[in-house]
Amino acid sequence: MTSQSATADSGGLLDVVVVGGGQAGLAAGFYLRRAGLGFEILDAQEVPGGAWPHMWESLRLFSPAQHSSLPGRPMPRVEGYPGKRHVARYLASYEERYDLPVRRPVRVEAVRAEPDALRVETDRGMWRARCVVSATGTWWQPYLPHHPGRAAFRGRQLHAARYRHPEPFGGLRVVVVGGGNSAAQIVADLAGHADTTWVTRRPPRFLPDDVDGRALFEVATRRRQALLSGEVDTGGVGGLGDIVVVPPVRAARDRGLLAARPLFSRLTAEGVAWDDGTRLACDAIIWCTGFRPALRHLTPLGLREGDGTIAVNGTQSVAEPRLFLLGYGDWTGPGSATLIGAGRDARGTVAAITRLLSSTRSADPRISHHTTDGR
Repeated sequence: MTSQSATADSGGLLDVVVVGGGQAGLAAGFYLRRAGLGFEILDAQEVPGGAWPHMWESLRLFSPAQHSSLPGRPMPRVEGYPGKRHVARYLASYEERYDLPVRRPVRVEAVRAEPDALRVETDRGMWRARCVVSATGTWWQPYLPHHPGRAAFRGRQLHAARYRHPEPFGGLRVVVVGGGNSAAQIVADLAGHADTTWVTRRPPRFLPDDVDGRALFEVATRRRQALLSGEVDTGGVGGLGDIVVVPPVRAARDRGLLAARPLFSRLTAEGVAWDDGTRLACDAIIWCTGFRPALRHLTPLGLREGDGTIAVNGTQSVAEPRLFLLGYGDWTGPGSATLIGAGRDARGTVAAITRLLSSTRSADPRISHHTTDGR
């Protein structure tokens, strides 16, 4: 087992604490281990795999396994696109293969700045480190819009993060809200189980059938490079479409099950209503309305911008250079919320950490290097 006892070391000063043991945190751990730095990964979950064990059963990656690997260890191949269980098993085996120092369950409550370190306060004690990598992702911060009448609806409401499988909705009238991948996959998953109505702010935009996650990552990377070079913004992935046509979505689309209606204007006690007087009764509403960065533990640092993000140079916080943010979306790197994107960003992050620590040690010869295995 790679998971360690969830108790803080007393008085020790680590090179790095990684907050989050999902794909981004493990990718950081791979490069931190290779760099010989002293580090620990604090994970709030009781089992390996990050958010993947908590996602809906039919969820599929957007790319084949050979294009969805973390650094150093290829994901085992599987027919078609890997599902959530395959990904979760891969992440657990990855953690074990590299003997990464993951402590769980440890819930990080706050990160505070000190003159010579960042103090990481948790429900299991306190850690201190010269640098912190925040890799908590977005899954734990689902976004529910304040839509008129939401509190009046007497049926069931849930975010896509709480959806697991279609059986509880068998025979019910379900409205699915949202125009992205989650909505399309859940509508497809409900086919044959529920009377489903899909509503979106604008008509759904399906990507070409031959475009998968690998192509999207390349497009996002080219866009970032162009913007850094001062070239015209081509729109990146958003210019191609919103929905990757994985096999279940393609099958539902070809059967005519993915026709969407415009978004309703309000909820009622019995369902939803549009401004033209049209009403639709329903038993449940599934909100596929996205996520926000899970950054509450960083609140004491006072770094949040108006849009909820933190200003970064690459993945390094501009205002607090000892803090790095990994895996939150394009604002921390092209495709950084994907397996392959997290791995590529982790390499640059650890290189930046190594440079920062080297400059700190050069400035203060009293600081000595140490690793988690006592060397």
